[in-house]
Amino acid sequence: MHDSQALQPLVRGIPPIRSRRGPRRRRPAKLHADKGYDYDHLRKWLRERRIRHRIARKGIESSTRLGRHRWVVERTVSWLAGCRRLHRHYERKAEHFLAFVGIAAALISYRRLTN
Repeated sequence: MHDSQALQPLVRGIPPIRSRRGPRRRRPAKLHADKGYDYDHLRKWLRERRIRHRIARKGIESSTRLGRHRWVVERTVSWLAGCRRLHRHYERKAEHFLAFVGIAAALISYRRLTN
């Protein structure tokens, strides 16, 4: 599945966020994305939900300006990719895959805290 097709279910699946004041936020305030998400229907969908977006445009601008925001995600994904068991050809069931992601995240956190 292309990344752009998974954007809407991903944004819809974000749980309410507890804030210090007021009610829980039910949607993110801002979204940063690379050129893979540069589609008019996605931009329109985000505007309808009042989510500010910063999506690099194909052929016009570089994705490097998004680097400081994307680096956190890319770094975390690379940490998880270091766990061999999480490669997609090992696990067929989503429940098993998510269980191994949880174990990997716990191990990564433990290593970061003990070093």
